[in-house]
Amino acid sequence: MEKFEGYIFTALCSTNFFVSCLLFSRVTREQREPYMDEIFHVPQAQKYCHGRFNEWDPMVTTLPGLYLISVGVIKPLVWLADLTGRVVCSTAMLRFVNLLFNCGNLYLLYLLIGKLHLREKTRTTSRRVLSALSLSTFPVLYFFNFLYYTDAGSTFFILFAYLMTLYGCHKASAFLGMCSVLFRQTNIIWVAFCAGTLVAAKMDEAWRVEHTKKRDEKSPPSQVPLSFSGAKKIILFTIEFLTSASHVKAVLLVAWPYAVVGVAFLAFMVLNDGIVVGDRTSHEACFNFPQLFYFFSFTLFFSAPVSLCYHRALRFLQALKKQPLFFLSVTAVSLLLVWKFTFVHRYLLADNRHFPFYVWKNLYQRHELVRFLLVPAYVFAGWNFLDSFKSRSLFWSLAFLVCLLAATVPQKLLEFRYFIVPYLMYRLHMPLPSLPRLILEFLLYMAVNAATIYIFIAKAFRWPDSTAAQRFMW
Repeated sequence: MEKFEGYIFTALCSTNFFVSCLLFSRVTREQREPYMDEIFHVPQAQKYCHGRFNEWDPMVTTLPGLYLISVGVIKPLVWLADLTGRVVCSTAMLRFVNLLFNCGNLYLLYLLIGKLHLREKTRTTSRRVLSALSLSTFPVLYFFNFLYYTDAGSTFFILFAYLMTLYGCHKASAFLGMCSVLFRQTNIIWVAFCAGTLVAAKMDEAWRVEHTKKRDEKSPPSQVPLSFSGAKKIILFTIEFLTSASHVKAVLLVAWPYAVVGVAFLAFMVLNDGIVVGDRTSHEACFNFPQLFYFFSFTLFFSAPVSLCYHRALRFLQALKKQPLFFLSVTAVSLLLVWKFTFVHRYLLADNRHFPFYVWKNLYQRHELVRFLLVPAYVFAGWNFLDSFKSRSLFWSLAFLVCLLAATVPQKLLEFRYFIVPYLMYRLHMPLPSLPRLILEFLLYMAVNAATIYIFIAKAFRWPDSTAAQRFMW
């Protein structure tokens, strides 16, 4: 059976790569010159290709991981094929590196699904393979396989690091996490998540022992009432755990490689005087709490085929009826956060090449009350998100939520690319959906991919003050 599954997956990988190459060829023919952020990434990578490692474009805000990997891939190929001239490190050749990352992401997603859903392994071959294929074509990630952006490589190293964490190879995971930080500095959050899963496992064990001693069988380790008393109980236990020398020592004995990466990153921040390299004016951190609500809405849309159903909607209504005070409080806090902490980046209002520009213009700017009227939808989207984690342990879920807050809230710009890794982590840890639901998810992703790539290729336009073709994109 495993051999047959291997043949199926290999065939799908080959087909996926072939189709992606065809799309890559079409996109590159239509847009030969660097576009959007590529105008910074491509020249910088070409400097590295020519050995000028001491030259740096101050407009580049990420570390040089993408450029170093590109040189490491391209230079041997150039030598083997005896290539010369403009083709070496051309825009197309640099973009092709991301197609290789796409293949790697498909394989890593497949391995992660197999590891995370190990109990169902003997009965879910087709579901695991289709789930991996579907997630590898996740529209926001898949689109940037055809441009020279950091997203494909950044996602590859995060997924690889997390896979190594699941296999207990923590030194390898920490190293891969460090590589991911070289692609995007905020990936340190997901390195912390890898370490956080180890801490969560220790906390779950301690919680289980404590409740076994108390013989409190009504509160299983993985479940706590969704109430203020339940939250208080968790907070007190967390403080007790983190102030216990024996518990901290047990965690550090396992998680020290991640701590080394964390200390190195703190040293980088001190020396660099912040997290951003290069131009900092467009990357200012703030407490943009509605980013979390945008992410929940984004997640609800893309996971709708595998997460929404009649029974879940019914459970939500029952939860409202059972705990009205709790949900009213959550709604009130959400309204306050939307009122006081909504930040709008100037790019979101000015750059009409990005889809978020049109979401904001056609939805949020219709009326000043729209952002408040959407709060009930945010509450449902958030509840649906959390309900999908019922099978996960309590402290694993808390570790993920803390990292999700850290990855979304400080971002002033509404940029769907920032949602790629948290969405994939969410989707990977959901219970494995049924085959019909996976087919619906795959069809949704294919429809969105077809629409976005078609619009990018066929709907170019020009600004009044520029002769260059502008294109719509994520």
